[in-house]
Amino acid sequence: MDRRNFLLNTTVGLTAGLFHRQLSWAATAPASKEQRYKIAVCDWMILKRQKLGAFQLTKDIGADGVEVDMGGLGNRETFDSKLSDPAVQQQFLDKAKELGLEISSIAMSGFYAQSFAERPGVDRMVQDCIDTMTALKVKVAFLPLGIQGDLVQHPELRPAIVKRLQDVAKQAEKANVIIGIETALDAAGEVKLLDDIGSSAIQSYFNFANALEAGRDLQKELRILGRHRICQIHCTDKDGVWLQDNPRIHLPKVKHTLDKMGWSGWLVIERSRNAKDPRNVKWNFGANTKYLKSVFQQA
Repeated sequence: MDRRNFLLNTTVGLTAGLFHRQLSWAATAPASKEQRYKIAVCDWMILKRQKLGAFQLTKDIGADGVEVDMGGLGNRETFDSKLSDPAVQQQFLDKAKELGLEISSIAMSGFYAQSFAERPGVDRMVQDCIDTMTALKVKVAFLPLGIQGDLVQHPELRPAIVKRLQDVAKQAEKANVIIGIETALDAAGEVKLLDDIGSSAIQSYFNFANALEAGRDLQKELRILGRHRICQIHCTDKDGVWLQDNPRIHLPKVKHTLDKMGWSGWLVIERSRNAKDPRNVKWNFGANTKYLKSVFQQA
């Protein structure tokens, strides 16, 4: 029997062929594509919000990608964003490709200080973000519910937030994207919230700092949420010391937990800046990126 007939007529041959193709792909794919965990930085935290220079700075820092922000809200009808311009979109795509980087996600950080539950025009704001995601070929957006949407401090807002997120889910489902929310709830409370929303298009954008500040067991919180509810992670704590010097977070244990969960994806550095020089971007984000890669991207 020749090799072609063997592959067509036996399960063993088919499996061998698939394995061979996987090996060939692995040998030629860019290094960042092979990683189970990828490391990104936030463009607004490296002081390059919606600036093309964010990509070169991300490259200099050593990260694999950048989370691009939609811009401020203030009293505007929507985000203060240049990213609706097709020419700007193409510049971002071209620069990322040139430098071998990815856009990990699009952030709606304007909702840190705005009320998602009560602000008029949220549907347009979210749609503008989704349109940007589609243009930039990005699958995940970050939506913080923020101070005014803190469901621990303001549980009365829950019905409005659930309803609005159900509406957002319809928008996201239509575009085949995911909106990752950051809440002040513990993991069990967030699971209940996601269940009430009832759509896989709305997931948890988990932030280590929230769990740590509340004194929660980080490993337990991750396990409760589970692999399928976490779309991305802000792998960060409040400012003060770098991740490698932080006594309340043990990242090798975090990796072990995520490995056992079967989770993979982007770890995005937001803060964890050294208090001695918090505005020294390369120094702070370079050190945190280097440490995260040593833990999560071991050969």
